[in-house]
Amino acid sequence: MLFYILGVLFSILIYQKLIKPCRYWAERGIKHAKCFPAVGSFGKVLFKKEAFVDVALNLYNKYPEERYVGYMQFRQQCLLIRDVDLIKQITVKDFPNFTDHAFLGQGIEGDPLLSKSLISLSGDKWKNMRATLSPAFTSSKMRNMYFLMEECAENFVNNFDGESEQEMRDVFSRFACNVIASTAFGIKIDCLKEPKNEFFKMGVLLSDFTFWQSIKSIFFQTFPKLAECINLQIFSPSVTKFFRSIIKDNIQKRESEGIARPDLIQLLLEARKGKLKSETAKEEKREGFATAEEAEADPNAQHIELSDEHIVAQAMLFFFAGFDTVSTTSSFMAHELAANPDVQKKLQHEIDNVRQRYGSKIPYEGVLGMKYLDQVVSETLRKWPAAFETDRLCTRDYLIQPKGEEEKVFLVRKGVDMVIPVMAVHRDPQFYPEPERFDPGRFSDENKSKVIPGTYLPFGWGPRNCIGSRFALLEIKTLFYHLLSKFEIVPVAKTQIPVRLNKSSYNLQPEGGFWLGFKPREEKVE
Repeated sequence: MLFYILGVLFSILIYQKLIKPCRYWAERGIKHAKCFPAVGSFGKVLFKKEAFVDVALNLYNKYPEERYVGYMQFRQQCLLIRDVDLIKQITVKDFPNFTDHAFLGQGIEGDPLLSKSLISLSGDKWKNMRATLSPAFTSSKMRNMYFLMEECAENFVNNFDGESEQEMRDVFSRFACNVIASTAFGIKIDCLKEPKNEFFKMGVLLSDFTFWQSIKSIFFQTFPKLAECINLQIFSPSVTKFFRSIIKDNIQKRESEGIARPDLIQLLLEARKGKLKSETAKEEKREGFATAEEAEADPNAQHIELSDEHIVAQAMLFFFAGFDTVSTTSSFMAHELAANPDVQKKLQHEIDNVRQRYGSKIPYEGVLGMKYLDQVVSETLRKWPAAFETDRLCTRDYLIQPKGEEEKVFLVRKGVDMVIPVMAVHRDPQFYPEPERFDPGRFSDENKSKVIPGTYLPFGWGPRNCIGSRFALLEIKTLFYHLLSKFEIVPVAKTQIPVRLNKSSYNLQPEGGFWLGFKPREEKVE
């Protein structure tokens, strides 16, 4: 009898948790992708049959007449937003209804670091943390960090002598690791000269989203309370222990010896004391067209006195967000330059002119003034946005008003994740003619005003956009300025043109990797 009762209770639990959610969109009469228990609409992704990005692209293209389309990401109900006006409403106008990311659910409260990082905070906790951290990512702070980036870029280029064939994501991830180690952790390393560097090894483990982490993510979403009770953590304990030790030792040394360095740790220590100040609109400089504009500070936001654990969490998030994003964007940019030699020659011409003006040491203002470099970076981020989608969690019931006569009012319930298909919007021919063509001219002074607000979203949109966009853009530009001063980037036998995305990766990666060659330039401006 007891066995029978337990069997019934278990069946009810399975129905409520796994089967019933699959009927969510059909019951509401919303066009939707097929859903299956536990995996939702992501079965093919989980079992490496389809690239993660293809889910959003296929859904976006399958329903051209719909403003939004339903699907499920494992157990999370998601609404893919196709309408640009609705995207702007969700991210800006009606932001108070969509302040959070869905991320992993309530279960992350059991993770001592992930639960404190900016990306996973919600409500007032996020608002207060964002207001506390924003002054650390202003133009003046980037200016102060710039010489550290430039030093890393010069050292990176000096590692290559003569013609060579490289896997771009590997070498650029090592460059990104060098930059993050220097600008965030106050550590000087060279991951190219030291391929087995412990910092790089731990960084790869931190940023590489594995199959096992996917399983844990499903568990977080399905059983958030249980995940919290058992202290389930996304990242390996050895990784978090490594970074916690480095950062806390760094903090202790700086505070005991009075050491100050223009890096993220120093800025976070100043933020802890309330010494960081925001900049006015006049003081701010845009590091490029793609720069995410910081929203005005919420007057009700409160300063957070950052603990050591808060600082460790933000520094790890900085690594997690910046490591793969920069290396992937740089890899796609190198690929496009190799595949479009006319674009590369034009960019090198601009670089040569700048070198004639400034010499080998280009100042911060010199990088910001390179218009064609900015166009190339902007077009790379259009065609290959590292964050190919972003989201906003509906935090209170919200009515989507109809736009046409045949459309009805739709009530979005609290807890539904509103997914913004960045890459699909960037490749919509109604916004960008011939979207598969790499054309930096889209972002020239004559044309960038034609870009419709809400259709260019490489760093998100609205108050919850990417806080580190200035840093990422400056890092990429500094890298390619020094790289293209000395080398041409050329296709090799293993170069894949056009790119075919790897279905077994959760990130944007081509099958077989980014293989390209570095060829010393015949004429170099000294």
